[in-house]
Amino acid sequence: MPLAVLHRHVLRSLAALASVVPFARPGSAPLASAPSTSTTAHVPTSLKGRRRLRRSLRASVAEGIMAEVVTAGAGSTALTAWALALGLGPFQVGMMTALPFFAQFVQFPAAWLTSTFGHRRMALSVVLFSRLMMLALCALPWLPLSLVGQQRLLMAVAGLWAVLGVIGNNAWVAWMGELVPESIRGRFFGRRTALCTLSNLVASLVAGVVMDRLRPATGVGPALPLLAAVSCAAGIVCTVLMARQHDPAPPGTREKPKLDLRVALVPLRDERARRVLVYQTFWNAAVGLSAPFYSFFSLQNLKMSFLLMSVHLAAVAAVRMLAAPMWGKLIDRLGAQPVVVMCSLTLGLLPLVWLFPTATFLWPLILDALMAGVLWGGHNLAIFALPLAVAPRQGRPFYLAAFATAAGLAYALASSVGGALASALPTEFTLGGHVWANLQVLFALSAVARLAAALLALRIIEPGVRSVDSLGALWALVRPARRRAPVVESREDSSLAPLGEPVRVES
Repeated sequence: MPLAVLHRHVLRSLAALASVVPFARPGSAPLASAPSTSTTAHVPTSLKGRRRLRRSLRASVAEGIMAEVVTAGAGSTALTAWALALGLGPFQVGMMTALPFFAQFVQFPAAWLTSTFGHRRMALSVVLFSRLMMLALCALPWLPLSLVGQQRLLMAVAGLWAVLGVIGNNAWVAWMGELVPESIRGRFFGRRTALCTLSNLVASLVAGVVMDRLRPATGVGPALPLLAAVSCAAGIVCTVLMARQHDPAPPGTREKPKLDLRVALVPLRDERARRVLVYQTFWNAAVGLSAPFYSFFSLQNLKMSFLLMSVHLAAVAAVRMLAAPMWGKLIDRLGAQPVVVMCSLTLGLLPLVWLFPTATFLWPLILDALMAGVLWGGHNLAIFALPLAVAPRQGRPFYLAAFATAAGLAYALASSVGGALASALPTEFTLGGHVWANLQVLFALSAVARLAAALLALRIIEPGVRSVDSLGALWALVRPARRRAPVVESREDSSLAPLGEPVRVES
C-alpha cells in the first residue's frame, strides 16, 4: 500500500477512535454532544480568518498534549493509588470509579448550559475549576482531618471532577464542532489524537516512575500530592491554551433551547434506537461489573509496580492504534453491527485471562494487552458509529445523550454491585486446590455476562447495511471480507494545504 494511502487510513481510523466512548476506562466522558453531520464549519476564505483558525488549531494541539499530563496525574490509576493509600476497600473503589458514569445524568442539563452560555465560555470556566480542584488533594495529607474525613474528601473531589468532566466535555466537543472546518476535521483530529496518545504514554510512564520511587510502605507519601500539583499546573496551562482559541459561534448568535428532559424518551419509541440502547445498557453493566477493579487487583494482588502498570496500559494503547486501520476498513465493508457482534463475543473471553496471573507469573497480561488493544479498538469504533447510524439528524445530540445516560447508569450500578460483592467475599479462598482472589470472581461473572450481552448485538438493525442475526450469518459475512474488496478512498481536500496543522483528538 502506498505510504500516502496508509497515512490516510491510519489518521482516519484514529480520528474515529478519538470520538469513541471507552466505557471500560473510568474517567472518560461520553461525547454526547459530538458534532453531527449538520455542522457547517468551513475553512475561512479571508487571509485573516485563515490565520486566526491556524492559531486556534495549533493551540488546540498543544492543549491536548497538556491535557494528557493532567490525566496522568489525576486519572484512574492515580485515584486508585489514592484509594489504596487511604485504606479504601473494593466497594468504595467501585463507587469512586463509577462516579464518572453516574455523572451522565447531567448530560441534558450540560447541553442546555452549553447552548445558553456559549461553548467557549462554558468550556473555559468549567475546565479551569475542575483543574483547580486538584489543590484539595495536594493539601490533603496535611489537613486536620481524620482518616474517614480524608476518604470522604477524596470521594467528593472524584465526584465533582466527574460532573464537571461531563459538562466541560459537552461544551468542548460542541466548540470544536464549530471551530474545526468539516473538510479537515478528520485529518486534524487524527493527527491530534496521535500526538495526544504519545503524550499520554510518556506522561503515564513518568507518573509510574514517580509513584514507585516516592511511595512509602504505608500512608500517602509525597508522590501523590506531587502528581496532583503537576496535574493542577498542567490544567492551568490547558486553560491558557484554550483561551487562545476563538469561538466562531459566540453566545447570543443562536436560539436558546428549552430544558425539556422528555426528549430522553424519544429513542424508546424508535425501534432501531431502542435495540442499540438495550444492547449498550446490558453490555456496559457486564463490563462495569469488573472493569473498575483491574488496577486495584494489579496493585493489591499481583503486587505490580506503577511503572509496570503504565507499561501495560501503554502496550494496550499502542496495539489499539496499530489495529485501528484494519477495523476502519472492516466497518466500511461490513458495517458497524457485525463488528460489534464479533468484538463483543471475543471480549467476553478477555476477563478470563485475569484468572491466571499471579504475583510471580505475570506473563498472561501480555495476551491481555494484545487482545484488549485489538478488540476494544474495534468495539469502541463500531459502537460509536452505531448510534450515529440509527439516530436521525434532527435531535441527534439528544439521542446520543440518552445513549450515554443509560449506558453510564448501567456501568455505575454494576460497578457498585461488583464492589459490594467483592467486599462480601473473603479476600482469598481455595477452590479446586487453587487459591483465588475475591476480585477474580467478578472477572469470571463479567465474562459470562458479556457473552450473554453479546447475543443482544445480533438484534441490532443498522440502516443501509446487512445486519447479522445469527453466528452463522456473521461467519458467512466475515469470510468474503477476507478476500480482496475495493476500498473507497476519501477525496483529498485542497483546503487543508494552506492550514498545514499538526492534529490530534481529545481522549
